[in-house]
Amino acid sequence: MKLRIPFALLLALLMVAPIVCQQEAMADAKRRVAIMPFEYGAVSSEVGTLDVGKGIVSLIVTRLVNDGTYSVVERQMLDTILKEQNFSVSDRADHNTACKIGKLLSVDAIVVGTITQFGFENKNVNVGAAASAAASYIPYVGGFGFGGLGVKKGKCKVAIDARVVDINTGEILAAVNGSGESKRSGVSLFGGGGGGGSGGWGSGSGSFDMGSSGFASTIAGEATLAAVDQVCLQIEGLASKVPDNQSFAAANVQGKVADVTGSTVIVNVGKSNGLNIGDSLQVERAYKTVKDPSTGKVLKELCATIGVITLSQVDPDSATGTIVRGNGLHVGDNVRKVTTDVSAVVLTPLPSSQ
Repeated sequence: MKLRIPFALLLALLMVAPIVCQQEAMADAKRRVAIMPFEYGAVSSEVGTLDVGKGIVSLIVTRLVNDGTYSVVERQMLDTILKEQNFSVSDRADHNTACKIGKLLSVDAIVVGTITQFGFENKNVNVGAAASAAASYIPYVGGFGFGGLGVKKGKCKVAIDARVVDINTGEILAAVNGSGESKRSGVSLFGGGGGGGSGGWGSGSGSFDMGSSGFASTIAGEATLAAVDQVCLQIEGLASKVPDNQSFAAANVQGKVADVTGSTVIVNVGKSNGLNIGDSLQVERAYKTVKDPSTGKVLKELCATIGVITLSQVDPDSATGTIVRGNGLHVGDNVRKVTTDVSAVVLTPLPSSQ
C-alpha cells in the first residue's frame, strides 16, 4: 500500500520547515558581546597615567576570541563608537552608557568592569634616590624607572571585578571577579633581571603592551594573567544566560516611514534596532483599526503589505533604502524586518475604500 501525503499537509510542512531551521540557527548562534574599557580609578594612584583598564581588556578580548564561545566586537569598531559618543573615563562602569553603546554595536550583552587592585609589595628594598628605603609599597609608574631598583622579596597582586549586562534591559546577568598574585625572591622589581623600562611598559607616556612576552614574564604580568584567566573562565561559562537579543531584535524590528523621495525611503529605525546594510523591510499600511468598545483601546490594526525596500545606508537611529517592490509608499506607513526571501513577500492591495 502506497503512503500518500495530502497536498495541503505537504505544503504546510514545507512552510514550517524553514521557520524551524531558522529558530534552531538562532538558538545555536554565538552570542555577540563587547568589552568596554575597564575603570581603574581605584588604582590610579598606583598606576599613574597608565591605562591598565584598556590593557587588561585587550587581554580579555584576546582570550575570549581564541576560546570561541562568543563573537567579540573588534576593538577598532568599539573605539570608533566610543569616540563618536564622546565616551569618557567616568562612563566606563555606567550601565546606562554601556547599554547605549551595546545597542549601537548590535551586541547581545556588554561587559563592564573595574580594576580594584593593581599593586606591588616588597621587603628589603634597595631604592637608592628613587624612593624611601622604609617604603613597603611601590606604585606602578610610567616605565618603572627606579634606577635599577632591586628587592629581595617581591609580591604583586591584581584584582578585577566585571559585570555582564543585558543591553536591552540593563539587567546584570552575572557578576564575576578574578584575582592573581605572584611573588619571587632575589629578583629585580618587574622581571628576572631588568631594571626600569623592562616588562613591556611604556616610558611615562601612558601606553604599554600587556600582551607582550616581556610583560607576561614579570611578576606583574603573572598576577595580571592569573586574574584575567579567572574572569574569562567565568564569562565563558555563563554563555547560556546571555539572551539572543540581536536575533530577536532583527526578527521583530518595527518602525515607520519618515520620508519618501522618488524611490528612496528613509525609516525611523536603524543600527540600534539591529538593522544592517542589505536588510529588507516590508512596508505596510493600516486600513482599519479595531478598538475595544468599552475602553477605546486599540486591539488590532488590519494592514496590507504594499511594498518592500532594501537598505543601502544604516545609521544609529535611521536607515535609507530603495523601493524594490510595490509603489505609492507614504510617510507614516509601517515597516518591519523581512525574515524570508524578499520574493516570498506577498503584496496585497488596499481595500477599495482606501
